[in-house]
Amino acid sequence: MLYEDRVDALVAPKGALEMLSQDEISRMSDDSGSLHSLFRSCALAILNCGSDSDDANAVMEEFKDFDIRIVQQERGVKLQLKNAPASAFVDGKMITSVREMLFSVLRDIIFTYHEYNLARGLDSASSDKITNVVFELLRNANVFRRIQSPDMVVCWGGHSIVRNEYNYTKRVGHQLGLRDLNICTGCGPGAMKGPMKGAAIAHAKQRVHTGVYLGLTEPGIIAAESPNPIVNKLVIMPDIEKRLEAFVRTGHGIIVFPGGAGTAEEILYILGILLHPKNANVPFPLIFTGPKESADYFEQIHAFIGDVLGKEAQEKYQIIIEDEVAVARAMKQGLEDVRHYRKAHQDAFYYNWKLHIPEEFQHPFEPTHDKVRGLNLHFGQETHLLAADLRRAFSSIVAGNVKAQGVAYIKEFGPFEIHGDKLLLEKLDALLQAFVTQQRMKLPGSEYIPCYKVVTE
Repeated sequence: MLYEDRVDALVAPKGALEMLSQDEISRMSDDSGSLHSLFRSCALAILNCGSDSDDANAVMEEFKDFDIRIVQQERGVKLQLKNAPASAFVDGKMITSVREMLFSVLRDIIFTYHEYNLARGLDSASSDKITNVVFELLRNANVFRRIQSPDMVVCWGGHSIVRNEYNYTKRVGHQLGLRDLNICTGCGPGAMKGPMKGAAIAHAKQRVHTGVYLGLTEPGIIAAESPNPIVNKLVIMPDIEKRLEAFVRTGHGIIVFPGGAGTAEEILYILGILLHPKNANVPFPLIFTGPKESADYFEQIHAFIGDVLGKEAQEKYQIIIEDEVAVARAMKQGLEDVRHYRKAHQDAFYYNWKLHIPEEFQHPFEPTHDKVRGLNLHFGQETHLLAADLRRAFSSIVAGNVKAQGVAYIKEFGPFEIHGDKLLLEKLDALLQAFVTQQRMKLPGSEYIPCYKVVTE
């Protein structure tokens, strides 16, 4: 130990990658290469698990002396850590869950960028190819299980939620766990942690020893939303679009808790998919829920969806307020419908092959001022296409809020400008202002400086 909050350590793998080729080690060890930088930042996020900061740059600055190296030994590889956060250790020994996730990071970065070279290989790929790549990334992470009935519930919601909302997510997770259901989230704090915590307690009560707490993240957001310690399967997808596809391919139903721009992005993503004509008859239970204090929040979301996407979109979900038992029962029934449909259509339980995801929802959207300004936020187009560009607008705000690259971009060039139909933008601006007022854009106590400007003139 160098000083009070830093540790040097040599760590052996647990639960993931054990052997690497010389070429892989060389790529990951090149200080000037992007892979080493990516691995370092993701590893620091894992080691900083439990941090109360959502400022990726602040974390990197605080631990700017941190470094991580791959050490090749006769019996496999180890990781040499220098100036690592002491919170990842107990009495000089790394916490087991942290060690597992640390090697999951190494596994996913190598498999994604070395084997697939996704940065260049999928720019113009077909929809089917992208879906198969998502499958292979998840399979490599040992996500898939042989199950007799659909049981994976995806829980979406904000990392910046108040205490009563967080407690409610735990109660919902508890009711899901009592019914032997598993949890998948974005793996961070807040509404991503609460359901897992509740389900873990319920699984202990039911003597379920195989509970799955699947966390899906991506490099641009992991430092701002470090994985919570309950996650026992972590997968780092290469970008937000493949992360979102992984949610809907592996999950059998979705519960949405209160959140901010990121949650709105997720809602528009799933609604855009469900609104596509090819998915008209595909069952996918979708529930919006929160405590009674969050009723106004969901009224705002519901009204926005109705005003912008129409009644058909509103019919794709149900809203249940302050009733965790009703939520769990409704989800359990919805999963029965999924089971019958998958059996009738000979579709796998572990991966939703039948769901059609248009390419507009699959190809990465890297926000720039020109791209954001050029989004087609106008009425008079197919609803799922409008949902796709609304999703990109919220994705841009997330990038400007918490992703290190996006934050730096906004700092240099100023806020994104969002253009479109005046009425649509007025509805959008009102929703975003509500998020700001309710402190849903940043963790409580942080001053929020908007990274966007809605141009309604």
